[in-house]
Amino acid sequence: MAKGHRSQIKRQRNENVDTRPSAKLSYARVSVQKACFVLDAIRGKSVTQALGILAYNPRYASSLIEKLLKSAIANAENNNGMNVENLYIEECYANKGPTMKRIRPRAQGRAYRIEKRMSHITIVLNER
Repeated sequence: MAKGHRSQIKRQRNENVDTRPSAKLSYARVSVQKACFVLDAIRGKSVTQALGILAYNPRYASSLIEKLLKSAIANAENNNGMNVENLYIEECYANKGPTMKRIRPRAQGRAYRIEKRMSHITIVLNER
């Protein structure tokens, strides 16, 4: 059990809160592996360079990640008052979400399972 008054405990807990601007897309209908191909291409790049990469990437996940990156940029600008030219992608990752299970009929009354995977994609920015 933590020692101290309830307000002290809350104050200590809130000191560890991450203040970097970020954006999260939950339940994206793309598998983690496919999202990671795109995320690996933009990790560590400046925001303008990453938007250029995403605009010309043919993968489906790139359109989702481009929208998410624009949201993270808006969060940095409006909530943290950061300059867009100095922003870069510090972290970007995709975690496994729930899997929708579907059935595909096969020969002789059998059924094969189709797994439609989802992911939770997170982008964290920082200033140079």
